[in-house]
Amino acid sequence: MIHNKRDIPLLFSTRIVRLFCYGFLSIVLALYLAQLGMSEKQIGLLFTLTLVGDAGVSLWLTTSADRFGRRRTLLLGALLMIAAGVVFILIKNLVILMAAAIIGVISPSGNEIGPFLSLEQAGLTQLVPDHLRTQTFAWYNLSGSFATGLGALTGGWLAQLLQVNGKRAVDSYRVVLMGNAIGGTVLFLLFLVLTASVEVKADMPALVIKQTLGLHKSRGIVFQLSGLFALDAFAGGLIVQSMMAFWFYIRFGVSPSVIGSIYFGANILAGISALTAGWLGRKIGLINTMVFTHVPSNILLILVPLMPFLPLAIGVLLMRFSISQMDVPTRQSYTMAVVDPNERSAASGVTTIARSIGAALAPSLTGIFLSIPGLISAPFFLCGGLKIIYDLLLFRGFRTLKPPEERIT
Repeated sequence: MIHNKRDIPLLFSTRIVRLFCYGFLSIVLALYLAQLGMSEKQIGLLFTLTLVGDAGVSLWLTTSADRFGRRRTLLLGALLMIAAGVVFILIKNLVILMAAAIIGVISPSGNEIGPFLSLEQAGLTQLVPDHLRTQTFAWYNLSGSFATGLGALTGGWLAQLLQVNGKRAVDSYRVVLMGNAIGGTVLFLLFLVLTASVEVKADMPALVIKQTLGLHKSRGIVFQLSGLFALDAFAGGLIVQSMMAFWFYIRFGVSPSVIGSIYFGANILAGISALTAGWLGRKIGLINTMVFTHVPSNILLILVPLMPFLPLAIGVLLMRFSISQMDVPTRQSYTMAVVDPNERSAASGVTTIARSIGAALAPSLTGIFLSIPGLISAPFFLCGGLKIIYDLLLFRGFRTLKPPEERIT
């Protein structure tokens, strides 16, 4: 039974607002930092620190959220997003920007960052029955992908139009950066009206057993999943959206408007693929869906830099995105399904943090590759290869651990 229907559209709305802002920002963030005089290595380092800071702050927030309150934690995350946006707009000093990147919430990848995803997943899992969980997550990811794509399209074209009308490139990018602070403000207002239905149920018995990072019975499962997710995220961190946009600029001289259009199409396809995952997950199981769709998508990723012309590179990239996100709602649903209800925020938080830590180590490596002409395509090969290894390890380790809806059938 659905507990409170008002909270579900609210959580979808916060997802849409947040991912629009992340996509809006991601196209120009690396270009903006380059205009401030930062080198490729410095940009990579800054992105690494951004993800490291996110990992630390989010771990602290998500593992205590079920005790402190999920709504309070979400409000605090929105304030950190506002703060990071303001600092990146007003400050040019690299040290201060790094400090803001570590403490605040700002996404260089166009993907989720901060405590929001973990807590929203825990809330949604509590609001819908098991048999609707994966499909709900699929729509949740579809809405996010559409929002990211629209944000990328809007951010890229806005920067281009401002430059055509006489604004300096750095000033046009700064206008786009304002979206992060504005989006954080909107999120804060939306989180204010969430109800207590997203909190841990008041009738749950108090835990008297030892906890680690908010986990008890499911510690072993969560830590194993976290290790695998960290490997997957490290691979993905090699080609975060900002760095891939920078690669297209270096390799083909693509303008921000064209890059934004590419990512608009890519995220639309990614969203549709996520929606398909709900149906496929019911047919063949969550783990099978995660693995059997992820391997071919990463083979396509490896092929992108081998394309000699821009249209071919774009075509292969779009093919990759058309199946690349089918593992996302299934992964999220699976994690929520195999842990106890009062571990969900912590489980989502720990696995998300593991992904953040994995991803945090990669952008600085990509920055080094992009600074060496002969190695600018290396991130694609490493990313695709490591992700395939992750898929095989996941299938081997978890194919026999079924979520409740699959045990019934």
